Amino acid sequence: MTQQRKLRVVLFSPALNAVSGVSTHVNMLLGSALSRDFDLLHFQVGSEGRKENAAGKLWRMASSPFALAGFLLRHRPDIVHLNTSLDQKAYWRDLVYLLVARLAGRKVLNQIHGGALPQDFFPKSSFLTGVLRRMLLASHAVSVLSSEERKAYRAFDPKINVYLVPNAIEVDDLIDVPRSINRDDPLRLVYVGRLVETKGVFEVVEALTLLKSRGVRFSMKVAGGGPDDAVLREAVSKADLEHEIIFLGPVFGEAKRRLWLESDVFVFPTWHKEGLPYAILEAMAAGCVSVTCPVAAIPDVMRDGIHGVFVPAKNPLMLADALARLDADRDAIAHMAQAGRDRIRAYYTTTRLADDFRRLYREL
Repeated sequence: MTQQRKLRVVLFSPALNAVSGVSTHVNMLLGSALSRDFDLLHFQVGSEGRKENAAGKLWRMASSPFALAGFLLRHRPDIVHLNTSLDQKAYWRDLVYLLVARLAGRKVLNQIHGGALPQDFFPKSSFLTGVLRRMLLASHAVSVLSSEERKAYRAFDPKINVYLVPNAIEVDDLIDVPRSINRDDPLRLVYVGRLVETKGVFEVVEALTLLKSRGVRFSMKVAGGGPDDAVLREAVSKADLEHEIIFLGPVFGEAKRRLWLESDVFVFPTWHKEGLPYAILEAMAAGCVSVTCPVAAIPDVMRDGIHGVFVPAKNPLMLADALARLDADRDAIAHMAQAGRDRIRAYYTTTRLADDFRRLYREL
């Protein structure tokens, strides 16, 4: 009997070793049980992982559609799985990739990793909004990360074939590690992510200044890098918080794992429309309670007062109040930590992610 060929899927992302949420996502899919059922390939996009000058960048941008056409002719995948977001740079690049894939007769799954909602992407141009609509309708399926996004895409055009597929994480080295309640030591706070204004990092400094003035004891470790690194360090110095806040730089692997497990509260007052942050999932899996804002897909994962605490965006006073309440009620931290772990185990593992895409690939 002739063995049936596996369906072949090509996944788009930056370099697999790049510091990128999309690269993390694609690495999880490549390493999941999907690889048993499908022939998974990778096509690299973007500049991450490449050293190039301006001329090299221009050449890459001009030649990449032809490189993709050649790739599709050589490997003949059944499905092209784009990983994009509704920001200007990714949108125009991936619009070209979608056109190449459709001209090659491939099925296209367009996975949107956050960014603007389609109604808001081209607010001043009905023509460009129409181009966006055609792009989404030309995708055989569109997957989004949050129920808010799914509702918005369906309202934008009911004919868009849109699915909700939330992010997931590898949990084995986090979720079952025993934790003890920190009852007496200063509250152990942590921030993991890009050091950029839209993540609320400057509101954190203001909130901790208020917390210190109230006599609340705490320590905080900041892991990450980004465009506002130097300005943030200066703000910490001006606030006289250099003894309380330690900058670690980017952390990975075992160091990151230990950081989550040794921290009580993840302080993440982001106001960026960023899909579903991996840091929220990692913190919950480790039993580190998140204090964050109800933006993007975060309310799909967390329930206020059950798995973590919501605070309004750009409000240092209410952030300080929330942290003070947690400091005074360490049992609440323990209860939310366990509820968060249970939530991740039930809904946000790579097993669930692989099952979702297995069904979607087969439907395509």
